[in-house]
Amino acid sequence: MLVDGIMVENGAEEARWFAMSATFGRVMKAKSFLEDKQVKCFVPMRYEMVKNKVQGKVRKLVPAITNLIFVYTTRERIQTLKAGVEYLHYITKPVGGKNVPIIVPEYQMQQFIAVCNTYDDKLVYLAPDEINLAKGTPVKIIGGAFDGVEGSFVKVEGKRQKRVVVLVQGITAVMLAEFTDGYLQVLDKE
Repeated sequence: MLVDGIMVENGAEEARWFAMSATFGRVMKAKSFLEDKQVKCFVPMRYEMVKNKVQGKVRKLVPAITNLIFVYTTRERIQTLKAGVEYLHYITKPVGGKNVPIIVPEYQMQQFIAVCNTYDDKLVYLAPDEINLAKGTPVKIIGGAFDGVEGSFVKVEGKRQKRVVVLVQGITAVMLAEFTDGYLQVLDKE
């Protein structure tokens, strides 16, 4: 049975990946809070050069997308936890006249995590409106750091070469480094 877009079986809700926002730059505070409560979560990170009063410019791991955190738990549990955390909110989408939390499918989330956890300097994070994936051919990367990752082979406006994009529907996309045809396997469209 679906309740507000969430599958509930035998009266017990299954854990899901919820797309959430931790406002005012408190995403790492939210991550720490959730991990202290033994809740699995993921914040896409990247290396950035930042100024340090003691050492000057240093390379530091920072959130790649402002305020974005993915939380793996049940709706009941996250409702209880976020009741005491005023800066943690669901990212929602309109469904049937209501705004319902965006839930990311497990497979899509695992692909996204696999790519993000490489911390590759050539990764580019995109907003959903920055790329048109409707024209993309589904592909699988063969070999290298992204071996086995599936995405869409697309032409990105302003770039000369085509790239592979891994999309978290309606939330974000991460664009991988440029590839040649020899490193990609074309997948059947379903």
